[in-house]
Amino acid sequence: MRKLIRHPATAAAIAATLLVSSACSGSTGDGKITLTVATFGEFGYRPLFEQYEKDHPGIEIRSRVTDFDTHFKALSMQLAAGRGVSDVVAIEEQQLPTYLQVKDKFVNLADYGAAQLKDQWAPWKWAQGTKDGYVLGLGTDMGSLALCYRRDYFEQAGLPTDRQAVAALMPTWQDYAKVAGQFTAKLPKVKFADSAGTVYTAMLNQSAENYFSAKDDSYVADRNPSVRDAFYLAGGLAQSKQTAAVTTYTSAWNVAIKQGGFATIACPAWMLTQIKEAGGKDVSGKWDVTSVPGHSGNQGGSFLTVPKQGAHPKEAYDLARWLTAPEQEKRLFLSDGILPSEPQVYQDPQVVAHRDEYFSNAPIGQLYAASATLLRPNYRGLHDADVRPEFGKALGRIEDGSRTVDQAWAEATQRGREAIK
Repeated sequence: MRKLIRHPATAAAIAATLLVSSACSGSTGDGKITLTVATFGEFGYRPLFEQYEKDHPGIEIRSRVTDFDTHFKALSMQLAAGRGVSDVVAIEEQQLPTYLQVKDKFVNLADYGAAQLKDQWAPWKWAQGTKDGYVLGLGTDMGSLALCYRRDYFEQAGLPTDRQAVAALMPTWQDYAKVAGQFTAKLPKVKFADSAGTVYTAMLNQSAENYFSAKDDSYVADRNPSVRDAFYLAGGLAQSKQTAAVTTYTSAWNVAIKQGGFATIACPAWMLTQIKEAGGKDVSGKWDVTSVPGHSGNQGGSFLTVPKQGAHPKEAYDLARWLTAPEQEKRLFLSDGILPSEPQVYQDPQVVAHRDEYFSNAPIGQLYAASATLLRPNYRGLHDADVRPEFGKALGRIEDGSRTVDQAWAEATQRGREAIK
């Protein structure tokens, strides 16, 4: 999971260009095999590619990095056209159910021995990338949750600043909402959370089911208490003007980070880098990290797949297997904070001991490893990617004052149902 920046107005045009400029595997003039790896945002792979090319002199790797929407629009077009797709393609967990429905367009990685690697990943992560014995992808990262908070703002509001004390203050999201009220009473000019959507998503990701039933994939958002509870708590914060109403990774969000516009955010490990980039030196040492209310949950994570179009599927699989091996997963966490989905890595003593000076020297390895250990998977459903945005938009209408929580809930559940028709 990286910066899921969305540019829907331009994604289709760029995707069409990518289709025309085919990047399938081939050979260079000197006889080397060329493999193209497509990701949405940077996965931290550049130094790994260099290492792999050094260790495998007959391989040349080309990286294709686009934004989220462009990546998946291009992939859909390339699969439909039967040409243009990269040799190794990253698929985000929310999109995975869609591509499992067309798994015949991808190499069954079990044919190359991937099934023997099953114990390398957390059981739920492995299960996400497989269906009926078909191994669609190998897991990369995951987004187990923590809570990032501004120590200086908590101190000014008369709240505890110690990590364990902050965690004890807000063990549940209901406690979080209560503390939001206390905070706002003391520091009315600073919002407690970045957005209602972030709070809502974190709560929802702690639920076994979201918008669809795990039994038959039927739409249950309008009668799932977990969805309603998360929507009403997050919407209540928005209606009380306790959120900064800034969408994650937008320029407004970056400015709010840099200028100190809010005090807390539910943060998966990969988000720490984004906070650093947005805040710069101005807020270094002002942020800290502790356990998230509810103690766990997952937000994001990807898989590496091998489409059948490529001319060198075995070499593509070998590369994907190497990129997701424990040694590389560990290296990515220590260099880029990308949390591995493999227990042997996130429980590694060096990973657990890892701290981040930017976040007040927080023991992020320990915090995220603990969150990962408690993590339980949730069922998304085939049309999750269609329905989920409708609830985010509805929360945005509460934040801009155009809807009450009740009105927004009614709209979200209705439009969510319509999105799958």
